[in-house]
Amino acid sequence: MGNVQPSRTDASASEGVSGVKFTVNHISGSITYYEGALPAASLPSDSPASPPASRPLLVFFPWLGARPRGLARYRDLYLARGMDVLLVQSAAAHFLWPRWGRDYGAEILKVLEGPRFAERRVLVHATSIGGFTFSQTLAHVARGPAKHKGLAQRVIGHIYDSLVVGSLEHMAIGLGRTLMPRFQGLVKNLALLYFWLFKSHTADLYNDSIQVFHNSPVTAPALFFFCENDAMCDPGALEALMDGWRGRGIDVHSRKWKESVHAAHMRCHSEDYHSSLERFLEPLTSSF
Repeated sequence: MGNVQPSRTDASASEGVSGVKFTVNHISGSITYYEGALPAASLPSDSPASPPASRPLLVFFPWLGARPRGLARYRDLYLARGMDVLLVQSAAAHFLWPRWGRDYGAEILKVLEGPRFAERRVLVHATSIGGFTFSQTLAHVARGPAKHKGLAQRVIGHIYDSLVVGSLEHMAIGLGRTLMPRFQGLVKNLALLYFWLFKSHTADLYNDSIQVFHNSPVTAPALFFFCENDAMCDPGALEALMDGWRGRGIDVHSRKWKESVHAAHMRCHSEDYHSSLERFLEPLTSSF
């Protein structure tokens, strides 16, 4: 279930595919902290080598089964902007049995509110099922608004790429394409049967998570990337979500393509993706 243990001490220096340097610290088997290295010229002579605690934190919730090279593209993108990166990976079990996902959300919240990150400004980037994992974290914030309002207020922006939204069928299709692409039709049907058999433990909790997300306690500016031909995302349902957020006064931006590939918009529409992301980030990050 990805239980979070106390941070390990096996930090190691490394270098990304774009040449950016960072230190890797494994907080748990599924949560990794990448601390960027500031250029020596930017540090006062009496400054410690590590970045100051005020440095913003990008919390990245990737797609299920993401490979290291794919993760590195997103990680290095934000490290190069002067942010540190907290990678929070999901497991199929977190989705198939939402109570485990909810427990994992509580563990993620504990990390974000722990001594290392408690004062950090936070930017969230969630891709595909990573949006579901983030919603499980938000569920705990929504249930304890007084206790957790600090985190909601520290989020300066949130980005959603290929968010899985719509019916249970969309979720089932997503499982098939992710877990067993060659047998996705069979997996979809089995998943729908599973959701029906364990409705009170699955479908009902999914609906609860959807409601939490629609009424998210995070009201910072948001950016959505999506396309019209994504079988795992209902564009109408996503646009209704965005309209609902706008009605709550949230500054919502979006970039939609007629055709693209789920969780691969950065690769399929690289220039457009990066320019849209840059326009969104510029006013949020201009002060650091």
